[in-house]
Amino acid sequence: MKKTSLIILAAVVMYTTGCKKDSEFLDVQPTAVLTNEQAFSDPAQVLSILADLYNRQLDFSALDNGWESFADFSESFPSANGNVNIVQRNEWNFDSWQSWDYGYVRDLNLFIERAAVAKTLSDADRKRFLAEARFLRANFYFELAKRMGGVPLILEPLLYNFSGDPTYLQHPRAKESEIYDFVISEAEAIKNDLPVNANEKSRATKGAALAMEARAGVYAGSIAKYGVNTPQVSLPGQEVGIPASMADGYYTKALNAAKEIINGTAGAYSLYNKKPDLGENFASLFLDKSGNPESIWVEDFKLKSGKVHNFTVSNQPRYGAEEEEGGRINPSLNLVQSFEKLDNTFAPIPVTDGSGNPIFYNTQTDIFAGRDARLYGTVILPGTAFKGRNVDIWAGYQLGDGSIITGDDRGAQKTLPGQTNPTQVVGFDGPVNSKEFTAQSGFYLRKYLDPTPGAGSRGTNSEVPFIRYRFAEVLLNAAEAAFELGQKGDAATWMNLVRARAGLTTPLAASDITFDRIVHERRVELAFEGHILYDMKRWRLAHVVWDGNKMTVTDLVSNIGSATKRNTQPYALWGYKLYDPSSPNNGKWVYKIVLPSLVTGSNRFRLGNYYSFINDDIRANNPKIVRQPNQ
Repeated sequence: MKKTSLIILAAVVMYTTGCKKDSEFLDVQPTAVLTNEQAFSDPAQVLSILADLYNRQLDFSALDNGWESFADFSESFPSANGNVNIVQRNEWNFDSWQSWDYGYVRDLNLFIERAAVAKTLSDADRKRFLAEARFLRANFYFELAKRMGGVPLILEPLLYNFSGDPTYLQHPRAKESEIYDFVISEAEAIKNDLPVNANEKSRATKGAALAMEARAGVYAGSIAKYGVNTPQVSLPGQEVGIPASMADGYYTKALNAAKEIINGTAGAYSLYNKKPDLGENFASLFLDKSGNPESIWVEDFKLKSGKVHNFTVSNQPRYGAEEEEGGRINPSLNLVQSFEKLDNTFAPIPVTDGSGNPIFYNTQTDIFAGRDARLYGTVILPGTAFKGRNVDIWAGYQLGDGSIITGDDRGAQKTLPGQTNPTQVVGFDGPVNSKEFTAQSGFYLRKYLDPTPGAGSRGTNSEVPFIRYRFAEVLLNAAEAAFELGQKGDAATWMNLVRARAGLTTPLAASDITFDRIVHERRVELAFEGHILYDMKRWRLAHVVWDGNKMTVTDLVSNIGSATKRNTQPYALWGYKLYDPSSPNNGKWVYKIVLPSLVTGSNRFRLGNYYSFINDDIRANNPKIVRQPNQ
């Protein structure tokens, strides 16, 4: 019976399809595919194509592509058992951070080619669409250069002629300087074709083009200047490495681009200053999508469009959170202690006095008092709150004899000496040694965490944007370029603007601006924004800071503020409540510096990590691609 039914169905199909003439059948137009002419005939349709190209931009760390890259480089501890390899490996692979997405480059080139000849677009629409696509292409080449050095610079879609000889499609790597020259020249070429609108955040603007140019300029300038310290990291054809003689030219271009933003030519950008509490203000900078004057170009997320991310789900304090989920990124004590005191000095978090005796604190937060407000906006500290709920971060009780009573699970209970009933002996947010999703470093991440109800649940997720370029970085780029050009007074002016927003109200003088200050300021201002790796690479400090040697506590607490300070292992700060009824300090807090037991490796950055490995299949398909140095 089943076989008979299939035969009848086949006959019906043949009859109905056979009713059309062959010519009519072949003339039926596809309904799911648009011709080039159709696709570029309507601005709304063109914008939808462009939106896909925006969504494919490359970021090192982003809110929608996993949290793991935020937890690396000893700036934090990865509190998830499946990711502890981050603190157990001793070196990065040579292919770490690589990208070679020429499919995306081709799509950008096709868009530019087709938009340029679209007959029905207005001149104004065409000009903006082309400028946006060129911006995306330049920014992507910038991202490639940060990872790979010089890459083939292909600015038109390549077509194979099926002749059997593909050699005409093979392009050699451009010089590293030529990629930076392209990024900078494209920014200059398109900036006046883009809108001057500080309220436009998710599409390219004049401000975004200039911010890209300023960042590219300081990158290229520093590679040129500091590349002399690693002559091994270069190639004879300059596919890797930029001549030192080019440094000042790049710094000058960076400074000029930054000045255009600072003086308002590109729009009314300014530092975010909406809340009187400076720590809350800094945290809000990354959450506020309503008239935020600091963000220049962002990757936006919207629940209604279905584009959201689970960064808050993964990293919020777990206790009391929606679905009891979170806790993965635990900022390290290394980073926490780098935030200055308000008198512009560097000092470790004080756990002992000058004689080595433990310091007892009345509250958990007292130990962090008098610090750069960016600390409170970047890190959730013990004794502070998120979403109106106090975090419960403490490691146990310390008895009068110095012994510790703690537990092996969140909120564990035990009976204290002299008592009859069990009591809580460890925080519901940890730290518990080797217990994932607890504050194993003693801290949680605050930057980017969304306090909106539902944002911490898998079913809703978050709309918080990822800021790719912002005004504070423009100021720091200007300060760095000015410093390198010998204009220390201007460098101090721009750096002081950023620092004053953080509560550091004693201005730095021109004589205070040093290379160490430049490095430090970027670290604390731009923490967890995807800069640390590429800053260390361009300054040729990566192999110095991550030298593969394990750290001692002395290493940790000394030379804070030094650009060359070793940072190979993420340390923790665990707080304990004193239980000693006979002591006047009973009930007060004492802290201990701890290296989490899971931290068995130490970061080693090899010279071959400065530029990521180019896969063998890429070089096999194109013999003109020269190998990276040291690989």
